[in-house]
Amino acid sequence: MFYISSIKRFPSMNIAFKNRKLCKIFNSNSLLQKEYGADKLKRIKNRLAVLSAAPNLAHVPIQKPERCHQLEGNRKGQFAVDISHNYRIIFVPDHDPLPLSDDGNLLLEHVTCIKIQGVEDYH
Repeated sequence: MFYISSIKRFPSMNIAFKNRKLCKIFNSNSLLQKEYGADKLKRIKNRLAVLSAAPNLAHVPIQKPERCHQLEGNRKGQFAVDISHNYRIIFVPDHDPLPLSDDGNLLLEHVTCIKIQGVEDYH
């Protein structure tokens, strides 16, 4: 028999949810469809796949269709990825303390854990 002595596993983003209910919804196609509609189901699943495959936040595409972007104003500290039209998956870095540069900016390449807050139309 042959055994693989070492398997290199690529790092990926750790994804948590703000509560159990949201975790349950995001882990069930039927609940996702019921909550957000059939038209958004596939896009939500695709965005989650992109987020979970990224080794860190700096590797999540900033171009469409994902268009990962940091929010401003009363949503400062939150990020979003596009789903459709005005709908976004909202998330926050899930680090304590946050990885910040000397000038106080978030170091995206060090954000490896996020917490999904929900899907919203905040416009």
